[in-house]
Amino acid sequence: MFAVLMAALLVVESALPVALTELSGASHGYPALRDLNGKKLADGEFMQWVQDDKVHVRIIYRFKGNRRIEENAVLRQQPDVRQEEWSWRETEDKQLVREFGVNFTSGTATAQKRENNELKHWDEKIDVEPGKTFAGFGFTLAIQNLRKRLLGGEQIELKAVGFRPKPQVVTVQISHAGVNRMQMSGRTLKGDHFVVHPEVPAIAKLFIRVPDTQIWLTNPAPPGFLRWEGPTAEPNDPIVRVDLVSGEESGSAEPVKGNDSE
Repeated sequence: MFAVLMAALLVVESALPVALTELSGASHGYPALRDLNGKKLADGEFMQWVQDDKVHVRIIYRFKGNRRIEENAVLRQQPDVRQEEWSWRETEDKQLVREFGVNFTSGTATAQKRENNELKHWDEKIDVEPGKTFAGFGFTLAIQNLRKRLLGGEQIELKAVGFRPKPQVVTVQISHAGVNRMQMSGRTLKGDHFVVHPEVPAIAKLFIRVPDTQIWLTNPAPPGFLRWEGPTAEPNDPIVRVDLVSGEESGSAEPVKGNDSE
């Protein structure tokens, strides 16, 4: 009976919105977008600021050949961590290639994608669970606040808004995969490795492939963004890497063993 009660309490706790444990502030950096071999594909600029008690994030990647990607997010931090807006836009030679957007307050998501020189549109009503539904960089901020629970062995379910290119909401399971070391810009850095795993129904797996997203936060605390690996935007996009710093060297993450992992 005690075990059943504890299991029920854990389920209730996991169902709560993401509680604020790490207050986010202003930040400005220059990450690099790379392939999984570490080759730099684009120079980035990361801007984070607080306005009207909300965290605003803007990330811009500039590629050769006049290709540009911009991501924007708005999250509130009180009384819980809750995403309110997200957008992602890709252009080439100033022409729109793809654009995705989510208004978490109204529960709407939109998409545009150029196919055969025709711009197709999608506009969907989505099921948003406030404080449990995130998109894009919003997951990094959510994991920063869930870090202690994840390090304690919990596997936490959230909702993710994704695009194929039609908007859809999927359940994802977040877990801690250990402590890693990685070469980055001539230095060896250590980070906590977290996995965002989409829970795709078995029958759907026969037709679609939705890869995991990997997120590393700095270790030791306070936790901050260190590295991200996943598809650029849609599930069938190439898997890319984003490093906190943009030096030439970028090595694969390797497990840290023993006392050095603490």
